[in-house]
Amino acid sequence: MTHDHDLVLRPTAAQTEAALDPPPGRTGTDLVVETLAALGATTVFGAPGRPAPGVLDALHRTGLRHVGLRTVCDAGFAADAYGRVTGEAAPLLVPSGPGALAALAALQEARAASAPVLAIGGQVTGAGPGHGGPGHPRDLSELRELRELPDRDGVFRGVVKSVHPVRTQSQIPSAIAEAWTSALTVPHGPVWVDVPRHVLLAETPVPVVTGGDTFPEELPPRPELTAVAADLLGRAERPAIVAGGGVVRADASGKLRQLAERIQAPVVTTSGGKGAFPWTHPLSLRSWSADRHTAELLEDADVLLVIGSGLGELSSGVGTFEPRGRIVQIQADLGKLESHHPALGIHADARLALQALLETVGERRDEAAPERVRAVLTEARARLAAQDLTLEQDVVAAVREALPTGAPSFWDPTVLTCWAWSALDAKAPGAMHSAQGAGVPGYGFPAALGAAAADPTRPVLAVSDDDGALHAVAELATARQYDLNVTWLVVGDGGHGTGPDHVALAESFGVPGVRTSPQTLAADLAKALAAPGPSVVVLPTALRMPAQAHPG
Repeated sequence: MTHDHDLVLRPTAAQTEAALDPPPGRTGTDLVVETLAALGATTVFGAPGRPAPGVLDALHRTGLRHVGLRTVCDAGFAADAYGRVTGEAAPLLVPSGPGALAALAALQEARAASAPVLAIGGQVTGAGPGHGGPGHPRDLSELRELRELPDRDGVFRGVVKSVHPVRTQSQIPSAIAEAWTSALTVPHGPVWVDVPRHVLLAETPVPVVTGGDTFPEELPPRPELTAVAADLLGRAERPAIVAGGGVVRADASGKLRQLAERIQAPVVTTSGGKGAFPWTHPLSLRSWSADRHTAELLEDADVLLVIGSGLGELSSGVGTFEPRGRIVQIQADLGKLESHHPALGIHADARLALQALLETVGERRDEAAPERVRAVLTEARARLAAQDLTLEQDVVAAVREALPTGAPSFWDPTVLTCWAWSALDAKAPGAMHSAQGAGVPGYGFPAALGAAAADPTRPVLAVSDDDGALHAVAELATARQYDLNVTWLVVGDGGHGTGPDHVALAESFGVPGVRTSPQTLAADLAKALAAPGPSVVVLPTALRMPAQAHPG
């Protein structure tokens, strides 16, 4: 094997000029920002505190946009959403010392959702003997400085996908490029880069960063596994498919539909896989993954194909799901492969695995499959009709009517969110996002701000209840500051026995607000979504959950 090939490695004239004649006064912070720009970043998220010193000046010099939220956690949620809707790595600047810990919940959410977030923090000093900066030649664990946090990398290592410590300025471009590649290699996820403050503050002799190509690795299936999976599906009598968020992230919805139609398999999407399969397709079991009638069909399948889902709590009837047939599981996150049920585990990107199956499996005819789907959906509707839940279903229908097709929505963990997981037609892959990892109240609104920053041309919906709204209310100032097109639906359910006047609260930030009713919700929400800039719609009502839909 030879490694001799014809890569062009000679610097361009512009790169040579920048390297030999750098602007005066550059620091390690400039290296950070120059590297981000060279990698293709356009927007950086941050929050108050003590971020990387001089970062705002460096951002201004490179032309990168800085979106500053009011809390570190909210900035992390915004970066998470930006990464989800763009598929690009979202830079997140966090404070020094223990202030960075406020980002952990957001990074956990990003890890669960496979959102590419590149978090960069400036430690108070270097870690390790001889790397403490001028006057600090000791190990960090011996110091007792303001904002000191020994072994901060260790704290983040249990949450993020990878950790990339930096100890000298020459390491900055390569460490950030390596982290960027990790964030965008399947499965996507958040990464952590830690740079000591003295490295960021000191003037640098390192040339201007002008090269930044990275090549995230692809994850194809192993061919022997594809052969076995294709054989199982081709010979199955009652195949069925569970499609999760991995299908959406891999942009594999079209291939999923082709395979389902080829083998005539009913498809249910998980809460993370909303929109991965057409809602009204004859083979669509929609998103009723926790419904007992849907569960019975899936459990009865002799071959169950699970694509891009770990079959976790939300997609397995809170652990009551007990399939009796053979499971074929396609999962890009190795840690989620066979984590709940024994299976033919295929560690692969959903798009590449589906392509391999389409090239291998033969056509299977089953004229009765659409009728089995219709029967399950009829039973699910009858179960709801017997519970007097008209209000809840009307509210879901009103949200769907008001929300333009393709407009993204971001949901706090609320009763309405639980309804939407099952009953809302997302109409497009990646149009509905919710806090399914950390499950933190207050996720929806700052996440929606991040999505609006990614694409200011379309409206974005955020959904919260009283509790979640109080967690994120400070971001009304952010929405107004950047004039972001986010409509915030607050279901005023009197969480914890009390709730503020959300309309008056919004107006105090200069954000228009309106109080609505179930009867006027569709019209009021549509009007708010159509208006430019931020707005708040408050629905004062308490919604009920349906009776337990799964056995046990």
